[in-house]
Amino acid sequence: MSSKLRVIVTGLIAQYPLGGVTWDYLQYVLGLSQLGHDVYYLEDTGLWPFNPQEGGVAKDGSFNVDYLAGVMDRFGLQDKWLYRFPGQNQWYGLSGRQRKEVIKSADLLINVSGTLANPAEYRSIRKLAYIDSDPVFTQVKLARGQVDFQRMVDIHDVQFSFGECLSDKVPETGHIWRPTRQPVVLAEWHPSVEHRNVFTTVMNWTSYKPVTFGGQTYGQKDVEFERFMELPGRVPGTELEIAINAGKTRRTPRDRLKRSGWSVVDPDRVCPDTESYRDYIESSKAEWSAAKNGYVVGQAGWFSCRSACYLAAGRPVVVQDTGYGCVLPVGEGLLAFNTLEEALEAIQDVEQHYDRHAEAARAIADSYFDSDKILTRLVDEALAQTPG
Repeated sequence: MSSKLRVIVTGLIAQYPLGGVTWDYLQYVLGLSQLGHDVYYLEDTGLWPFNPQEGGVAKDGSFNVDYLAGVMDRFGLQDKWLYRFPGQNQWYGLSGRQRKEVIKSADLLINVSGTLANPAEYRSIRKLAYIDSDPVFTQVKLARGQVDFQRMVDIHDVQFSFGECLSDKVPETGHIWRPTRQPVVLAEWHPSVEHRNVFTTVMNWTSYKPVTFGGQTYGQKDVEFERFMELPGRVPGTELEIAINAGKTRRTPRDRLKRSGWSVVDPDRVCPDTESYRDYIESSKAEWSAAKNGYVVGQAGWFSCRSACYLAAGRPVVVQDTGYGCVLPVGEGLLAFNTLEEALEAIQDVEQHYDRHAEAARAIADSYFDSDKILTRLVDEALAQTPG
């Protein structure tokens, strides 16, 4: 393991102040700190943030700054964050002097999800690592020749991807994509909590528009979910609940979902922050979820950050196959499906052998998502590699 380093982690906690998004990036900061590194959270997206209370783009950003500050305070990181609000190009968190000193002395910047508006501003840092958390779509954007995006990716010294099994089903980009996955700080998730008798998930109907390359369209979750719309009627006695928003590029058909037997709840009500999001997962019996069509088409091994948290909470996960069986054990605790019949069989198996699947779920998290293991490898590889 590397000696103590000064590491900067980027993210979207203030940009999208929502429970699940927060955990996606926070666990990098907590996990690296747990390893003994001097870790700072940086948010510099150049984008006007979203305010869930206003249901759209924030008017002034004050809610977003307060949300980020509150999260950092709750986890003992009150003097470990920086946020640049694009409106007045104003910085929050560390003072100007402290910010410059941290950036100047940093050993590694981990640009999770490529959230930095301009990574070139941070090129003085010893190593820049790019984390592709949206595989298949990332490679399609590069293959389509999106020049600015290509420059942004290429300025990093090393590129990692949640697509752990990239193959010829995904466009070639000329990069060396080193496999990684979502780190989970296991101590933050509690398998012993009592649960409701409900399979749940937290999802978007759409996140952005579908993309096409080489005659192949890579769509959103709505495309795949339609194939399983009638699932609740096939599993009498099992409640299937989805915490789902209104949809970004297509409206979520909430009424049709309800008519089909889905229990539909508002994520802004049931899991708006870190504590309620964790409570929602831990109070669930298991997870059932479809995946984005692009992930299904690409079969690159992408696995959801959210699903990793369900596993850590000892909750069995039944999720659509995206090729993750190439790196994760499937069958107990984690069950993959491609068809409606397979989804039905997986749910029934979990219902019939729940304790076995729950124990296996946590064991998978311990072996495959432990932040100590994932982040030690990430840091060591990032520092060892020359530009790829």
